[in-house]
Amino acid sequence: MLILKKFARDLPAFAGLVIVVAIIVVALIGPWIAPYPGDAAGSHLLQRLKPPSAAFPFGTDNLGRDLLSRVILGARGALEVAIIVVVLAAGIGVPLGLVAGYRSGFVSETIMRVTDVFLALPQLILALALAQLMTPSLESAMVALALTYWPFFTRLVYAETRRLQSSLFVDALRGVGAGDTRILLLHILPNAASPIIVRATLGMGFTILVAAVLGFLGMGATPPDPDWGLTIAESRNYLPGAWWYSIFPGLAILATVLGFNLLGDGLRDLVDPRLRRSR
Repeated sequence: MLILKKFARDLPAFAGLVIVVAIIVVALIGPWIAPYPGDAAGSHLLQRLKPPSAAFPFGTDNLGRDLLSRVILGARGALEVAIIVVVLAAGIGVPLGLVAGYRSGFVSETIMRVTDVFLALPQLILALALAQLMTPSLESAMVALALTYWPFFTRLVYAETRRLQSSLFVDALRGVGAGDTRILLLHILPNAASPIIVRATLGMGFTILVAAVLGFLGMGATPPDPDWGLTIAESRNYLPGAWWYSIFPGLAILATVLGFNLLGDGLRDLVDPRLRRSR
């Protein structure tokens, strides 16, 4: 309860939590609250490019589909991409960081030098290059994003493992004969869980943004998927007349990324009081 009270006093973090919870709820019940759930793949050419109105609060797209419904239905895809990418990246980066941080010598140096090579390249550029090598699809975009995000987990876990392995409790565990695997998985990893959770939360927002960029460039989701980035790409030919076509999917991306970033900053401040922002 004390932690929740401290978190609630951080207004930006609390606002981020509210936004993220709202997005999750919309993603879960989207098919039931969307005004026209059939517009995920249908078309109504007689209603194309209608401006916002009582019948279509967000207007319609070039095929007459309700934009509000497509924005709502696109929330589930955005969250699925973020969760899958972050889980895959953590599944690669966390074990490598544990091994590199706990060991020394050739294995550790090799892992960290490869990590440095990936970190030296902008993630977006690297993701674009990898996605270009694969068939354009949402699955290809997720693989490309996971393969470019794991070094962030590796570097973080490496630093935490290096710090924790010199602790007294690790020396005590070695003294009583505990094996390296037990020390890593049951003692060092749980103590490094907090920064990993913070990195994962921040990474979800950035992943959604990069996935939208890939969709915009035609390397992510494919029609007729209700993808936010793909919808913005389709709206280019109808600007500035059909302004609503790009505005509302863009606002959905903005709100989601902002929510995850605010929540991640709040969790980081809560985990490490030394980083707490002055109010």
